[in-house]
Amino acid sequence: MTTHSSPAWPHCAHGAGPADPVGCRGIHVPGHTACVAHLPDTDRDTYLAGLTPGVDIDHRGTPFTEGLLNQLLNAVRDPNTADPHLGDARFEEAQFSRDSNFAGAQFFGDALFDGAQFSGVARFVGAQFLGIARFVEAQFSQAAQFDEAQFSDAAWFAGARFSGAALFGGAQFSSNVRFSGAYFSRNARFDGVQFLMAWEWGPVMCEGRVVLSGAVFGAPVTLEISAKEVVCTRTRWQSTATVRVRHASVDLGHAVLEAPLAVTAHPTPFTTSGGTLLDETVLSGSGAVRVVSVQGVDAAHLVLTDTDLSDCLFSGGFHLDQLRLEGRATLASTPTGWHRKGIAPVRWTRRRTLAEEHHWRAQTAGQPPVSAGTPPEPRRWRTGPHHPDSARTPDPDDVAALYRQLRKAFEDAKNEPGAADFYYGECEMRRHDRTGTPTAERRLLWAYWLLSGYGLRAGRALGWLAAAMLATIVLLMAFGLPAASPKQEVAGTVPPGGGTVTFVIDKQDPKNPTRDRFSSKRFDKALSVTLNSVVFRSSGQDLTTTGTYIEMTSRILEPALLALAVLAIHGRIKR
Repeated sequence: MTTHSSPAWPHCAHGAGPADPVGCRGIHVPGHTACVAHLPDTDRDTYLAGLTPGVDIDHRGTPFTEGLLNQLLNAVRDPNTADPHLGDARFEEAQFSRDSNFAGAQFFGDALFDGAQFSGVARFVGAQFLGIARFVEAQFSQAAQFDEAQFSDAAWFAGARFSGAALFGGAQFSSNVRFSGAYFSRNARFDGVQFLMAWEWGPVMCEGRVVLSGAVFGAPVTLEISAKEVVCTRTRWQSTATVRVRHASVDLGHAVLEAPLAVTAHPTPFTTSGGTLLDETVLSGSGAVRVVSVQGVDAAHLVLTDTDLSDCLFSGGFHLDQLRLEGRATLASTPTGWHRKGIAPVRWTRRRTLAEEHHWRAQTAGQPPVSAGTPPEPRRWRTGPHHPDSARTPDPDDVAALYRQLRKAFEDAKNEPGAADFYYGECEMRRHDRTGTPTAERRLLWAYWLLSGYGLRAGRALGWLAAAMLATIVLLMAFGLPAASPKQEVAGTVPPGGGTVTFVIDKQDPKNPTRDRFSSKRFDKALSVTLNSVVFRSSGQDLTTTGTYIEMTSRILEPALLALAVLAIHGRIKR
C-alpha cells in the first residue's frame, strides 16, 4: 500500500524508518510480533506445519511471494482432493508480488481480499466460495482468472481494477454480485456465467469488450456498463432485465428472452454506489450506443431506447413486428450526393434504411470490401460483414420481409414518418426481387415508384402533375380548342297545304384553326379546361373530338397525381 497510515490490526512494521514509518503492514502471526513473510524460517515452518485443511487464516496486509503463497496453500491442502481447503480467509490489503494460484481452492468461510494487490496472474480457476467473497478495490495488474469458480454467497468486486484480462468464464454466482465501480483495462469475459440471484450489476467501466455470451441471468437485474463493446450473444435472460449502456456497440445475436429486456443508451456518466462518477475519459465520443445485431432474437420482449441501429442486423429475428423502438432510433441513410448509373446521373432520395439493404446494394454495385474499423463513407452503400460473398448476403425478398415487419413496429409506436420510410424500403426490395415478385407486379411497382415514389414523394408527384398539366395545355391549344365556338343552325319544312312545321336544330362540328393556335386567348381557355380536369370537373368548353379525348385523359391522370401528392404529404406530417 502507498499510504503511511497504520492499519487497524497489529502489524509487523518490518523495515520501518523515516521514509516509511509504518513499514510492513502484515498482521502478526499468532504468538509472534511479525507477519508470516518476515518470521524466521524456523518459526514460519512451525506455523505452517500447524495448519490443517479448513483452518481459518488471517494474513491481512502481508506481502506474499509466489513461493510463500504456495507454501501456505500446500499446508492446507486436503489429502483426498489435493485442493486447498480454507475456512475464513482474510487477505485484505495483502500484496501478491508474482503469480498467485488459488485454483481449485475451497473457501468454507468468508474470503476477504479487499484492497489486495495482485502483481502477477491471479488464478482462482474452479475455486469455490461458500461464504462471502469480497474483492472490493482489489487491484489485478495482470490477468484475473475466475473461470468455473462458484460463488455460493454474495460476491463483491466493487471498485476493483483489472489491468489485465478478467476471465470469469463458466463461473456461478448463486447470490448477489456487485461490480459497482469496477474498472477493466482490457477485456472482461463472463462467457457462460450463471448469475442466479444478481439484481444489480455495475456500473462498470471497460476499455475493451464486456463479453456476456452464454451467460444466464436468473433474477430481475439492472446492468450498467461503459465499454467499447458489449457482447450478449446467446445470453439467456430468464427474468426482467434493464441494460443501460454508454459508448458501446451491443451484440444481442441469438439471445434468449424469456421476459422483457430493455437496452437503453444512458445519457450521462454512471454514478457508483459510493456517489462518484465513473471515469470514462478513455472512451471517446458522446456516449452513443450502437446495437449491431438482433439476429435470431425473439423481439416480442425487446425494447430499444435511444439506440443507433445504422449497422444493426435484423435478419433471422422473430416477431420483429412486436419490437419496441423508444426514443430516438437512428438508422442508416441512403448515400448522399450525385452518382452515375450508366451514363445518367442519379441521386438517392433521403430515407431511413436497414443495414441489410445497404449490404445487398453494395453487393450488387460491386463495391470493394472495406477493412474492419473503417468509418462508413456517406456517399456509398455500407458493406456487410460477409461482403462480397453473395451467398451470405440477404436477398431482396428477405429484406422486404424485414421492412414489412419493422414497419408495423413503427406504426404501433405511432411513428408514421418512420413507417413511411420502411414502406418505401419494402416496395424497393419487391421491385428489385426477380425471384419472388411476378414480372407484372414489378412493372406496376416501377410505375408507382416513377410517378410518386410509392405515394411517398410529394415533389415527384407534383412534378409529374405540373408536366401533365403543361402537356394538356399545349395539346389543347394545338388540337383540342376549335377555331370558334360552333354556331347552331335551324332548318325546317313548311307543308304545301299548311300544318305543323318541323324544325331541326343542328350544330357544326368544331374545327381546328389553321393558324394562330398558340395565342393568349386560347391559352386562357386551355388553362381553364386543365384546372377543372385536375379537380375532376368538366369545364363545359367546346372541344374538338381530339380535345375531348385529351380532357378525358387529363381528368383521370391529373386527379390521381394530385391525390398521390396529398397522400405523400400526409404520410410525412402525420404522427
